[in-house]
Amino acid sequence: MEPYHIPVMFDECMEALQVKDDGIYFDGTLGGGSHTAGILSRGGRVIAVDRDDDAIEYCRQRFADSPFADHLTVVKSNFKDFSHIIAKLGVKKIDGALLDLGISSHQISSVERGFTFQQDAPLDMRMDREQKLSAKDIVNSWPQEKIADVIFDYGEEKFAKRIAANICAFRQKKEIETTFELVDIIKHSVDSAAMKNGHPAKRTFQALRIAVNDELSGLGELIEDIVNKLNVGGRIAIISFHSLEDRIVKRKFAFMATDCICDKTLPVCVCGHKADIKIIGKYRPSEKELDKNPRSSSATLRVAEKLAKK
Repeated sequence: MEPYHIPVMFDECMEALQVKDDGIYFDGTLGGGSHTAGILSRGGRVIAVDRDDDAIEYCRQRFADSPFADHLTVVKSNFKDFSHIIAKLGVKKIDGALLDLGISSHQISSVERGFTFQQDAPLDMRMDREQKLSAKDIVNSWPQEKIADVIFDYGEEKFAKRIAANICAFRQKKEIETTFELVDIIKHSVDSAAMKNGHPAKRTFQALRIAVNDELSGLGELIEDIVNKLNVGGRIAIISFHSLEDRIVKRKFAFMATDCICDKTLPVCVCGHKADIKIIGKYRPSEKELDKNPRSSSATLRVAEKLAKK
């Protein structure tokens, strides 16, 4: 089979999870199945989830004749449904979890999906093509102020208001239908200096993708849900690809790794809060990996371990 996705920090993830025989692991972002395959080959059992039909079908074929097939359960769903998924499967506790946030190599290279600003295609960006909301819907129907907020908040784009204004002016004449139409609007919205600092559409496309797929809401709560279901000593490993995701993970890990959360002006602790996890570490791709897979350059892996209750 043709490679579906190049896994990021594969070795680091496997080392982080410390897979044990017959342990149960949750892969919330199945993709091409490489991380899942690594867990299976090390003796683990995997509940693997993805909301993209392409990923589900690819992995059904990939693992159909695998000697580990009976150790794998594939579910089409959003990883935010973690608690419901494992409850439905009758699983009470897991030994590890992996989330590889962002989009896959396959989604980027599938031009017709409309994720990339490098090639012309219908403006889509849906990870789950059964959902109704697409990037085309946002740019053609959302109010100007809401579009500006999305581009600024999720893309950290300083020209967000100007881009949103030009989107709304353009759509008065005709519907925005393709990626290149949007790219052209963005190019006419930023100054010449911005054109020299990477592709001018990069931040806006990231913002629209996050909004279309609702990528950030509920991430902190999901981390809590996973940690609550981890066996003592179980690990959670999360790969993020931009500062917005990583900030949520970093802050949630820091909070859950802290004993007292009282106001620091109090002389003694009155909250009774106890740490649920200890932080194992933060990792970045090696130079060797960066040479092989330049798309991994923005990746950050954070790992934490479940503690016994004090």
